[in-house]
Amino acid sequence: MKNKLWFIGLLVIMTLMGCSHVPERGMTRAAYPRMDTSAAEDIDLSDSESLKAILYAQYEEWKGTPHQIGGLSRDSIDCSGFVHLTFKSKLGIVLPRSTDSLIELGVHIDKDELRTGDLVFFKTGISLRHVGVYLERGRFMHASTKQGVAISNLNSAYWKSAYWKAKRLEM
Repeated sequence: MKNKLWFIGLLVIMTLMGCSHVPERGMTRAAYPRMDTSAAEDIDLSDSESLKAILYAQYEEWKGTPHQIGGLSRDSIDCSGFVHLTFKSKLGIVLPRSTDSLIELGVHIDKDELRTGDLVFFKTGISLRHVGVYLERGRFMHASTKQGVAISNLNSAYWKSAYWKAKRLEM
């Protein structure tokens, strides 16, 4: 019985932590260097049409991948891990691994200024934070706890009430 209570307590703590507390694995908060990758060399981040195509392709590859805190593979992934891997593998940009550190990057932008590739942040609990990548027309992709990797709408009742802020990375 004692082991069962310990396990339940551990699950509750992990759930409350969300992806905002996953360690960065050595990254500094302010660094997001560009990697030398052939896939990223031809990408113009100001070209929203090309960026949309890349992000939608990433979504198609990861669609439905289940959410798990700390996950960083196609078996399971969390929200900050999905953002981290998306920017690293598709854009050649190394971002921090945790939501708390991603919040520190870039410049704050208003919701009506969102453009493809911006990071959108949500408060999903007392201390829980969630992050996704803005696509277009109110849509963003993220690793959802219920649907896995999904595209959601900022104007849906849940995401509208949880919306916190958006950041644009200066690249």
